[in-house]
Amino acid sequence: MQPVLAFDVYGTLIDTQGVKVELERRLTEPDKAAEFARRWRDKQLEYSFRHGLMGAYVPFSQCTREALVFTDRALQTGLSDNDQDHLMAVYAELPAFPDVAPALDQLRDAGMRCVAFSNGTTDAVSALLKRAGVDQHMDDVVSVDDIKRFKPDPAVYAFLRARLETRPEQTWLISSNPFDVIGATHAGLRSAWVRRHSDAPFDPWGVEPDMTVTDLESLAGRLLNS
Repeated sequence: MQPVLAFDVYGTLIDTQGVKVELERRLTEPDKAAEFARRWRDKQLEYSFRHGLMGAYVPFSQCTREALVFTDRALQTGLSDNDQDHLMAVYAELPAFPDVAPALDQLRDAGMRCVAFSNGTTDAVSALLKRAGVDQHMDDVVSVDDIKRFKPDPAVYAFLRARLETRPEQTWLISSNPFDVIGATHAGLRSAWVRRHSDAPFDPWGVEPDMTVTDLESLAGRLLNS
């Protein structure tokens, strides 16, 4: 039986650092754009973890806005409310990585089922993938918003399998985020880490992915030749 592939969205299919160009335009000190983008993303994830641990779920977009406000304060960049609204709109229109569409085409042509699996809401993720031009390459969108939990809560991976009606060994989680890969592996799923940057470290938890690749086309090649 063919595996079912669940792709993380932010950082795996969609380039979250694509916001840097707009930050360079908006910040009075454009050289802070790269640090701002990185800290915004890090804080976004931290806030999702904290909301999840507190049992105080909010939509992922709220974590994103809270992280934006924090980063603006931390770096003292003085963004106006209009600037923040504009950056949130840009975040909803981030680009896909160039390897996404070709890889998904190869996998689906081979009969594999590919779904997007995200902390974002179904509507937000569906719109994001459509604007990025890759929505037609996915069979479905599965959102943690349906159970009001965030990755890497084990409940979200159980929910994924229930939605897909798959066994753990048949279900692959593909992500560039080590915490997501470790969470899926801990929940009994197969996992692939997309190491998009050669200097990216993996968490030293003694949990390793089933596969490590540099991009999604490499992933497709290995899965199709296995």
